[in-house]
Amino acid sequence: MPEITTDDGCRLHYQLDGREDGPLLVFANSLGTALAMWDPQVPSLGEHFRILRFDARGHGLSGIGAGAYGIDRLGRDVLSLLDHLGVAKAHFCGLSMSGMVGIWLGRQAPERCLSLALCNTAALIGSKETWEARIAAVMAQGTAGITDAVIDRWFTEPFRARAPAEVARIAAMLRTTPSACYAAACAAIRDADLRAELGAIAVRTLVIAGTFDQSTTAADGRFLAQGIPGARYAELASAHLSNIEAAGDFTRTLSDFLSS
Repeated sequence: MPEITTDDGCRLHYQLDGREDGPLLVFANSLGTALAMWDPQVPSLGEHFRILRFDARGHGLSGIGAGAYGIDRLGRDVLSLLDHLGVAKAHFCGLSMSGMVGIWLGRQAPERCLSLALCNTAALIGSKETWEARIAAVMAQGTAGITDAVIDRWFTEPFRARAPAEVARIAAMLRTTPSACYAAACAAIRDADLRAELGAIAVRTLVIAGTFDQSTTAADGRFLAQGIPGARYAELASAHLSNIEAAGDFTRTLSDFLSS
């Protein structure tokens, strides 16, 4: 199992796919999922790119590391993976929590970024009170106790009805995320306000939003695109996990951006 150990002792599990001589495209997972959330994108984009997927700390097969952490730590985890692979610059695609990581990378490590795709995310997600309530719920009930409610926000009702196997696959990722690890990631999001960083991002950027996304709304996406100089905006007919609910449109939108 390929993995690295970060400078704070956290094991990060990663996977490489796609064209070995292609430019590197990094996919980072959302809160409560794992690297397999990007399965729909790998076959097509893997024809042109070397694809790096990894489980964020506390998720999937990765470890949790020591103590609390912030979005900056998740950003440094990405840089550690690039350093391990000997890659100077890469394309980065993150969704929700990892979209915030992309904002951090664009501001703090632009020299390592060929481009950014910030998907179903925001510079400020929710309120401190909302995240405190989520943390309390997951510590009391476990991730299994919140899975149904979260899935109802991640996917529209028509998609849940027509793709139950895909919804169940994603729900299993959330249900098996350890409660303490999920809560730690919630705290990282709670404490992140990146709105003041947007205007200084000088990396070519795509923002993807979902028309029916209740967690990071289309208005949040437009705010990002308007705040980042030269950013491109695309809105898909989906809820929060647009790369799954609108997989074909998502992949085409990202591919068009990367090849333009």
